[in-house]
Amino acid sequence: MEDYGRFLALLVSALLVGFVSVIFSLVWVLHYREGLSWDGSLREFNWHPVLIITGFIFIHGIGIIVYRLPWTWKCSKFLMKLIHAGLNTIAMIFAIVALVAVFDYHNAMNIPNMYSLHSWIGLAAVIFYSLQLFLGFAIFLLPFAPVTVRAAFRPIHIYSGLTIFATVIATALMGITEKLIFSLKNPAYSASPPEATFVNCLGVLLLVFGIFILWMVSRPQWRRPPEVNAKVLQPFGETPEGTKGESTVTDGSDGVKSDLKVSSEAARKQNLKLDEAGQRSTM
Repeated sequence: MEDYGRFLALLVSALLVGFVSVIFSLVWVLHYREGLSWDGSLREFNWHPVLIITGFIFIHGIGIIVYRLPWTWKCSKFLMKLIHAGLNTIAMIFAIVALVAVFDYHNAMNIPNMYSLHSWIGLAAVIFYSLQLFLGFAIFLLPFAPVTVRAAFRPIHIYSGLTIFATVIATALMGITEKLIFSLKNPAYSASPPEATFVNCLGVLLLVFGIFILWMVSRPQWRRPPEVNAKVLQPFGETPEGTKGESTVTDGSDGVKSDLKVSSEAARKQNLKLDEAGQRSTM
């Protein structure tokens, strides 16, 4: 990998910032906001920011960069797809439970639902994320979609995934600001009490985490190289790009040439089977 040291430093920084963000969210609700429970009270609402930050932002971000980890490049692409899909499924579960918590609290307290911009964009992000997850499973994991369909959908999948991730972070920043404005009365949010300063720092951490993740996935030199998959069943005497390489056989006997042709043809057929099974798609 090119610039491996820089990538490793950025990865460690992103994981550290994300983990500290999760800790900050727990400190916020446990120290400043009455704690956690599931009883329709404010303590149930407090699950909302904790689950969104932990699942929909932190785990979601890890799922995005899992393909960039160079020590996973020796693993099969299908295994990495399963890990990617698994992390995103966990993030989806966290997001759904977070929505249930806030709707349950609003209904118990007779507070109107879906009146703020935060709620509009947040619900839209969850809906589009669900669609993204479903299409990802159907096209990239199940062996029914043709390779041409996967290749056409891949850039859409990547762009929409990154857009949803950035939208989630922006929505979280709106949400924590909205919560502080509604909750802090004496002293008010504008007076910058300790809770306001603490949660503002949490917002900065979320923004920095998002910047780190988006920077890592946007660097072409840190992408998983396609040759890792291609050379496992590469026909003998050919380069990963499919061009003929120089043969090391020097005697030129017809029997050896025939064996090489059979081996090459068998490898091509096996590669074709892998393409049909979805093992070599570049999600």
